Amino acid sequence: MTNTLNRREFLKLGSFGFGSMAVQPYRQLLPPEDRVDPFGIGRVTVSSIGVYKEPDLKSEKLVTKNQDELLTLAEAVVSPYGPAINPNWYRVVGGYSHSAYLQRVENASLSNPARRIRKAGQLGEISVPFTQSFMTSKSSDEWEPLYRLYYQSVHWVTGLDEGPNGEMWYRLSDELLKIDYLVPATHVRLIDDEELTPLSEDVPEGKKFVQVNLIEQTLTAYEGDEVVLHTKVSTGLPSLGHVSGIPTDTPRGNFNIDPKVPAKHMGNGQLTSEIGAYELPGVPWTCFFEHLTGIAFHGTYWHDNFGARMSHGCVNMRIEDAKWLYRWSTPFAEPGDWTRSGFGTRVEVI
Repeated sequence: MTNTLNRREFLKLGSFGFGSMAVQPYRQLLPPEDRVDPFGIGRVTVSSIGVYKEPDLKSEKLVTKNQDELLTLAEAVVSPYGPAINPNWYRVVGGYSHSAYLQRVENASLSNPARRIRKAGQLGEISVPFTQSFMTSKSSDEWEPLYRLYYQSVHWVTGLDEGPNGEMWYRLSDELLKIDYLVPATHVRLIDDEELTPLSEDVPEGKKFVQVNLIEQTLTAYEGDEVVLHTKVSTGLPSLGHVSGIPTDTPRGNFNIDPKVPAKHMGNGQLTSEIGAYELPGVPWTCFFEHLTGIAFHGTYWHDNFGARMSHGCVNMRIEDAKWLYRWSTPFAEPGDWTRSGFGTRVEVI
């Protein structure tokens, strides 16, 4: 890790503007014919994406947009030029961008900080497009940049601190590395207990069943013979071979959900501020089902390419679908559970 900051250097980050992480209007950036309220804003989730002349990957690339840039989305377009698996594009300022690596963040906003945090911790969701976390040194006033945290990622809030800017910061505790880091409290929305109320508690355990179809890239949840959720997902890419000795193809067979973890740090477990590193803190609503290699269902904030194979073996889901599955499947979790273990809902991967 590098770029240690003392208090004075930290305060010089005024141009970084933590408050500016909230979504701002972009009407003035649009061409005259587009100066209406844009229907969406997208964050670039990978190192770069292209803006093309037409909604076609073979058309002229006009400009490159880099990771974490925000793009005004003027119109959704289903392109006749594909790609076949995901033909969804957006008209943006000056051209068109494919949807695969744009996270929708138009509902992002600053939050009102809480004055108290439960002793055991409370779940919080990043409420702005992204925010910079920092670690502090116990022996000095230095603040050291750590992970960049992203919209709708979920973290355990375990304390309150005053930041070098005099404002309230939340202390987040990392369940993987057993370390704490800090983010502005206005960048985190505490999750109400009511949002985690179990779904279909009265349905007998044996009646709940989840099927993943690797050919169709779909997940279907059943209560008896009734379909209660059917959605596109992204499973493992066999072409990646092995990562850290683990096959990247999603395993086929019969499994059970166990355990469930609402906020999971995935990746290499490095302490780094490099945004290109393979570190995914706060992966939300994780339901493990294959224990030998740690394969799970979970929410995904780093792509929007569902229906295509994308993962290292896990089943990537839209965050709202992953949260639904977390609440619906057994073992049922309590709001304060960092991990909930138990032989749970049956899963079949075909």
